[in-house]
Amino acid sequence: MTLDRPGEGATMLQTFTLLLFCAGLSLGVTPMVMPSQPELWIESNYPQAPWENITLWCKSPFQISSKFLLLKDKTQMTWIRPYRKTFQVSFPIGALTQANTGLYRCCYWKETGWSEPSKVLELEAPGQLPKPIFWIQTETSPRPGCNVNILCRGWLQDLVFMLFKEGYAEPVDYQVPTGRVAIFSIADMTPESEGVYICRTHIQLLPTLWSEPSNPLKLIVAGLYPKPTLTAYPGPIMAPGESLNLRCQGPIYGMTFALIRLDDLEKSFYLKRPIKNEAYFFFRELKIHDAGHYLCFYYDGSYRGSLFSDILKIWVTDTFPKTWLLAQPSPVVQMGQNVSLWCRGPVDGVGLALYKKGEDKPLQLLDTTSIYDDTSFFLNNVTSSDAGIYSCHYLLSWKTSIRMTSHNTVELVVVDKPPKPSLSAWPSTVFKLGKAITLQCRVPHPVLEFCLEWEERATSQKFSVDGDFIISNVEGKGTGTYSCTYRIEAHPNIWSHRSEPLKLMGPAGFLTWNHVLNETIRLFLIIQLVALLFVVLWIRWKCRRLRIREAWLLGTAQGVTMLFILTALLCCAISFAGLCTGVLTEETEIIMPTPKPELWAETNFPLAPWKNLTLWCRSPSGSTKEFVLLKDGTGWIATRPASEQVRAAFPLGALTQTHTGSYHCHSWEEMAVSEPSEALELVGTDILPKPVISASPPVRGQELQIRCKGWLAGMGFALYKEGMQEPVQQLGAVGREGFFTIRRMEDKDEGNYSCRTHTEKRPFKWSEPSEPLELVIKEMYPKPFFETWTGPVVTPGSRVTFNCSTPHQHMSFILYKDGSEVASSDRSWASPGASAAHFLIVSVGIGDGGNYSCRYYDFAIWSEPSDPVELVVTEFYPKPTLLAQPGPVVLPGKNVTLRCQGAFQGMRFALLQEGIPGPLQFRSALGNSADFLLHTVGAEDSGNYSCVYYETTMSNRGSYLSKPLMIWVTDTFPKPRLFAEPSSVVPVGQNVTLWCQGPVHGVGYILHKEIEATSVQLWGSTSNDGAFPITNISGASIGRYSCCYHPDWTSLIKIQPSNTLELIVTGLLPKPSLLAQPGPMVAPGENMTLQCQGELADSTFVLLKKGIQEPLKQQRPSGYRADFWMPSVSSEDSGMYSCVYYLDSAPLAASNHSDSLEIWVTDKPPKPSLSALPSTVFKLGKDITLQCRGPLPGVEFVLEHDGEEAPQQFSEDGDFVINNVEGKGIGNYSCSYRLQAYPNIWSEPSDTLELVGAAGPAAQECTVGNIVRSTLIVVVVVALGVVLAIEWKKWPRLQTRGSETDGRDHTIALEECNQEGDLGTNTNSPSSVSQSTSVEQPVPI
Repeated sequence: MTLDRPGEGATMLQTFTLLLFCAGLSLGVTPMVMPSQPELWIESNYPQAPWENITLWCKSPFQISSKFLLLKDKTQMTWIRPYRKTFQVSFPIGALTQANTGLYRCCYWKETGWSEPSKVLELEAPGQLPKPIFWIQTETSPRPGCNVNILCRGWLQDLVFMLFKEGYAEPVDYQVPTGRVAIFSIADMTPESEGVYICRTHIQLLPTLWSEPSNPLKLIVAGLYPKPTLTAYPGPIMAPGESLNLRCQGPIYGMTFALIRLDDLEKSFYLKRPIKNEAYFFFRELKIHDAGHYLCFYYDGSYRGSLFSDILKIWVTDTFPKTWLLAQPSPVVQMGQNVSLWCRGPVDGVGLALYKKGEDKPLQLLDTTSIYDDTSFFLNNVTSSDAGIYSCHYLLSWKTSIRMTSHNTVELVVVDKPPKPSLSAWPSTVFKLGKAITLQCRVPHPVLEFCLEWEERATSQKFSVDGDFIISNVEGKGTGTYSCTYRIEAHPNIWSHRSEPLKLMGPAGFLTWNHVLNETIRLFLIIQLVALLFVVLWIRWKCRRLRIREAWLLGTAQGVTMLFILTALLCCAISFAGLCTGVLTEETEIIMPTPKPELWAETNFPLAPWKNLTLWCRSPSGSTKEFVLLKDGTGWIATRPASEQVRAAFPLGALTQTHTGSYHCHSWEEMAVSEPSEALELVGTDILPKPVISASPPVRGQELQIRCKGWLAGMGFALYKEGMQEPVQQLGAVGREGFFTIRRMEDKDEGNYSCRTHTEKRPFKWSEPSEPLELVIKEMYPKPFFETWTGPVVTPGSRVTFNCSTPHQHMSFILYKDGSEVASSDRSWASPGASAAHFLIVSVGIGDGGNYSCRYYDFAIWSEPSDPVELVVTEFYPKPTLLAQPGPVVLPGKNVTLRCQGAFQGMRFALLQEGIPGPLQFRSALGNSADFLLHTVGAEDSGNYSCVYYETTMSNRGSYLSKPLMIWVTDTFPKPRLFAEPSSVVPVGQNVTLWCQGPVHGVGYILHKEIEATSVQLWGSTSNDGAFPITNISGASIGRYSCCYHPDWTSLIKIQPSNTLELIVTGLLPKPSLLAQPGPMVAPGENMTLQCQGELADSTFVLLKKGIQEPLKQQRPSGYRADFWMPSVSSEDSGMYSCVYYLDSAPLAASNHSDSLEIWVTDKPPKPSLSALPSTVFKLGKDITLQCRGPLPGVEFVLEHDGEEAPQQFSEDGDFVINNVEGKGIGNYSCSYRLQAYPNIWSEPSDTLELVGAAGPAAQECTVGNIVRSTLIVVVVVALGVVLAIEWKKWPRLQTRGSETDGRDHTIALEECNQEGDLGTNTNSPSSVSQSTSVEQPVPI
């Protein structure tokens, strides 16, 4: 920035460090808030001569850092990398010499680079103290006579601070603070408090050793003169390098003018001598840093100042900031409706122009005045030609070289119905056993409500606000074809076109093939076994009775056996093919054991806990039924049912020798017992239980934490190393466990370690030492990459996959949960070269949460443990509440704090944002709440936030997710909507609720009522839910209402009112009559006129429709009748109509409702439904009643029978009795109806219904299982018949006794067949031969 008088500007910058006004407190500007700036100070161990040995300390404000940098005279002097991240470091200077004098500053390393430097510390020659820093701090609430705090900061401890005022020889105030900052308070600022102040310090022990005086600070009391005006020439938006003139003009001549840039009060303060009653501040060549918020004021020679001018924002950019365009009420507009295009940008004081794609010239223009009045671009009575893509641009009245950037666009869709949505299924369109499917109906613009329709059931509909529908397949009732529609808020009675149909398949679809195939294989095997048994028995019977040859027997048996074997092989092949249809993956399923419980002890005697001891057992699983305590692994001590907190107490009382032993506890669930808890050993009286020591594998050069777990709370901890008598480290009372840290693991730190616990106060009572822990540094591979694909916060039943990977190949992996191994992936099972393992939890349970990590190894070499992943399983504890402070609507660049309030203390909290898989921040809290800071928010931070809390000791059991909280990052509240329920036209004496609703939640609303054209009064108190009930409505309630947001915090965000609602009260005048011309039923596309006839002149008529909250139309005719013309009606115009009227002299005090008039817009009335009672099948001597039903009253039904030219029957109630004499009742039937008022208009015929009986086809029920079984039986019988026929052809022709063949051959052949019957006879004896010959008989073939 270059001033007209650079010398004067430079002088003023040196003279005034800061200028602050009480009246300017309402601007919300805090001058010294620099959270990213570190702090630099001096420490010395020579209080009387601090320059003998000086150490400079640098401290980061709010985060730890790994590097710090010290600068001297704007050049790098030295930097320090501490051995661990810390808040502060020291820079030893030593004795102050002439070479050490200069200007010092320090920085610290952030994730994005070096921070801003600290305040300048000036070290002068020995014997002088550095100059202090002087600034102002004020109260946040503006009120008359504000209080001002003047802060003076020194560079050493234990200094005396003196406050001097120009014109006074003695100090006006002094302080001796304990730190390095003194606060001088000036209460109730008055003109006497004005003046120039300075601050000096000196050492307490050396009153004569003073510091240099600080920069002077001038205080001025503002508000004594009227505020000036600040304008920019040529305009508030300029490019870098261009010149700018800021004119500050006031009503009084001869004043001194000052200009301030609020973004940097300390560096941007400029003074100007006036030209008459105004001053010009000239920027010769603008820089980027000159952009910001400016204001000006003026003051007289006595430092009495004016009010601040209005803030003027100056933009210095080479590209215009982006504008945004919004269509109200919706970008989807019905033809003939109106739409507003709301265009705004971050730049004030600039006009706007509306453009349509494809056209060069702007359609409409808005000047600066119109924008301030909150007007919009308005399109009236839109047609199809108005559809297109719109954008808005800045309209400048001056020349500049700034480039125009891309603008957000709005596509305006003009339709008779909204366009069809998209319908998708998750996870797929195929039902799986016991799983549901979520159907997602989506559109790219806001929607009031979605509707899901099932085509197989015309009456089955589901409604949803977010478009998600959960479909289950109980008893196969979820399969079928689905489609969805929606309606928008601007036209709640108009439903969109249907989406493309989506078919869900399950037990009634192709998946049934697997079930049928399994049933077929099982049945086929049973049939084959039965058939084989039957054939074997039959062969044995034939062998005994017919004495058939052995060759035939063997051939038949072989054929049947081969048939059975082939069938079995075929079944096995089919089964194997079914098993191989899945894809081989490298996922290792984690089989979680029953969660291990936690065992600890409690006592009400902290110094002598053995006087009264109680053991507690707690389980991480919510399904635990009871607990058992085990002593020495043999006897069950007791059983306790689980409480609501899933824990149980086992009181032991005073500890005696009989209680000594090793204790474990188990949790008992429905079907399993958990693993035992860690052992708690009670040694005896006066001795605490032995603790448990553990640590992760040590890594050279890295930090190591050793965990010592005790059994009692409030105990101290001590760590011992073998070979040393004294403790290596000690910790105070920190709960039931302590963590000892070895900052950098080296060879000297190897060895055996143990730990002990002791009572908090002396004399200490010690525990037994823990088991030794050996720490040995081994060569290790680098740690693997470890993540979860679904995010660390999951709900019960979710599928979680852990991915552990490394660039090394041929490795085996192990997964750990809370330090214990839970799964492994052996490299021998992995494909060659595999460097990753996937560990799968199919369905997460409450006890599966915890800290997971992984390692890999190759023979004897292991890797370092991976970074842990916290898996939090929700829905165990009650959900928390999430609040935004100061509120959910935030200005860009500001901070917002999200407070998560839980139900329990000592939990860990996580903040989540919709659309981001993992938590944004984690916080551990001692209380029941945690604060999450969103720093310098932008548009990308807008969205839905939620939080969850969980306990870290028991499997990370978490709460339900909080209710989502929408954070808006904008400079203007979105416009709310005001509507009445049940209607804005209310009969006198009834109740009505006015609802003020908007997208911002957690903010109250306020309702206003207009009493005159220009005045608005507060109607009711604020409402957090937006509901303003009005009971027993009367004439006093009549009026025009509006509402707006009413935040309970102070904010500069603009608030805009809602739409205006006219509340009409009926029943105060005689009712009118309502007629339809040409009639109440018209075809789509035709015109219709509704005539409302009243009894009084000078009236306004209002047309109403049932189901719509607000009036459709209003009209003020010259006579007694109003004609409401409805052009090109459609089916959506059908419904019940009525009208009212009110006098112009008494607005909104209306008459009674007219009689309702039903309007039908249709070519033909809708088709009826036809059903049969009791069924569609005739039974002997019984009749069937056909029931025809339609949607309209006052109709006549007719039944038609196929094959007959004339209608069969007429009926007014729709019931037709059909008999089946001589089979004449069988056939296809349909029905239709006509209105009695319009006898020439017939409805569409109903769907055809077929009646069957004795003369028709038989009603047979044949299931798929019966068909399969029957087919298999036929196949088996045919196959056996073929085999027997083939074997039959191989039978030998057996001849009788008189044949040419020697009968002896037959005897020999038959002897072999009859060996079983001749076992007791000696075949070599003559008698046996003769006996065999004697039994030969002719064998009939």
